[in-house]
Amino acid sequence: MPRHARITLPGVPLHIVHRGTNRADCFWTPGDRNLDLCLLDEFAALHGCAIHAYVLMTNHVHLLVTPRHEEAASLMMKSVAQRYVQFVNRKRGRTGGLWEGRFKSSLIESELYLLRCHRYIEMNPVRARMAAAPGDFAWSSFAANARGRSSTLVTPHDRYLALGSTGELRQSAYAALFRIPTTDEELRRIRDAVNGGFALGSESFIAEVERTLGRTATRAFPRNARADNVPSNGTGGLTPV
Repeated sequence: MPRHARITLPGVPLHIVHRGTNRADCFWTPGDRNLDLCLLDEFAALHGCAIHAYVLMTNHVHLLVTPRHEEAASLMMKSVAQRYVQFVNRKRGRTGGLWEGRFKSSLIESELYLLRCHRYIEMNPVRARMAAAPGDFAWSSFAANARGRSSTLVTPHDRYLALGSTGELRQSAYAALFRIPTTDEELRRIRDAVNGGFALGSESFIAEVERTLGRTATRAFPRNARADNVPSNGTGGLTPV
């Protein structure tokens, strides 16, 4: 069966997930994760991707990326995966692939879902019970986004910059988003979109994506379950408490 063409548009954020084959481990030591971050830094710059959020779990990776051109994300992910598996195979005396085929991705509407995806990605270690709080996990972008840790890898998106007029205000507002409980419905939407390769956003956003690409960009949902019924207040419907 032919593969479906990936839904991607220059300048529109992508939520990316790449898993190990059969969900087997991809990272075993801190050095493994450090190498992957260095490769992401190198190839994001080379191929024209801005990385806004990331987490390196044990057997998969989540990224929130804005590509500058249509092939940017694919080129970045291919380069990182190839270089990383070469290193792992030499180090561990293994052969063959490491990653489960192509990475999965979904287009993200910035207005409604960018900050929700930030939170989804950086809360992954907490949901997996690998950390009590997102800041306790060393291999994510939370420290850069919520605490101002210097990072050449993380590029703030405009939606993040709109959280405050100074770095301290943005970090405080961003950290406050993590005190808002994530609903099961929000988790389902984000997971369904990335696993299905769909666009995630309002009806108007999805319609514009479909007009631009000339193809279907989402699975059909009941009208009262679509994302444009989520209130927006400048933080994608999230209200800091």
